[in-house]
Amino acid sequence: MREIPGRRRRLLSRRGTDGTEPIGAALTFATRWQWPVVPGVAPDPRRPGRCGCPDAECTVPGAHPFDPGLLAATTDARMVRWWWTNRPTAPIVLATGGNAPCAVSLPALAAARALAALDRAGVRLGPVVATPTRWALLVRPYSMEQLGELLYAKDFVPGSLRFHGEGGYLALPPSETGAGPVRWERAPLPGSAALWAPDVEAVVDAVVDALTRTGVSAPEL
Repeated sequence: MREIPGRRRRLLSRRGTDGTEPIGAALTFATRWQWPVVPGVAPDPRRPGRCGCPDAECTVPGAHPFDPGLLAATTDARMVRWWWTNRPTAPIVLATGGNAPCAVSLPALAAARALAALDRAGVRLGPVVATPTRWALLVRPYSMEQLGELLYAKDFVPGSLRFHGEGGYLALPPSETGAGPVRWERAPLPGSAALWAPDVEAVVDAVVDALTRTGVSAPEL
C-alpha cells in the first residue's frame, strides 16, 4: 500500500512517546480502572510552553481542563470516545479523589533522588507520572481532613510538594502539555484490572524523610 507521508506524520503526532494514542489510554483509564477523565486544553501551538486557555499567566499550560470543565469528567466510554475522536491530541486529565487515585507531586530532580532513596529503603510505591519538570506519585484517595492532620503533625514539609486530592486534577500519559510530554516513570502493571497505590501518609513520610536525608532542598517550581 502506498504511504501518504503527511497522513502518517499526523497519525504519529497523536501518539505518546510509547506509541500509545490518547484515545486508547483515555478509554483504558475510564473503562478498565474507572478513573473519571476529561480532555484538557491543549498547549498553544503558536507559543511554545504557553497554554491555549484565555489565561495569559496560566501556571499549568496544557495540563488542565477548560471546556468542558473538571465536573464533566466521566468514566462513560461513549463520552470519552466522542471527546478524543473530535480532539485526538487533547491531554488526558484525571479528576483526582473519589474512587480515583490522588497524587503527591514534587520537582523532577528531587523526585528522582527521593525515589532512589525509597527504593533503597524498600518502600513500596505505586505508579509514578512524570513530566520534564515534576513527578507525581499516585496514592489512595484521601480526604482534605486527613491531609490536614498529616501535614499539621509534620515539623517540616517542603514547600514544593503539591497535593492533588478531592476536586483536583492531574495530566496522565501520553499527554502533551506546555511543560512537555507526560510519561510513566513507574508504569502500572500491563493488563492490570485494578491499580495498587500506597496511602498518602506513607508517601509523605517517606518523601519528606528522603528529601531530608539526601539534602535535597526541592526549590519551588
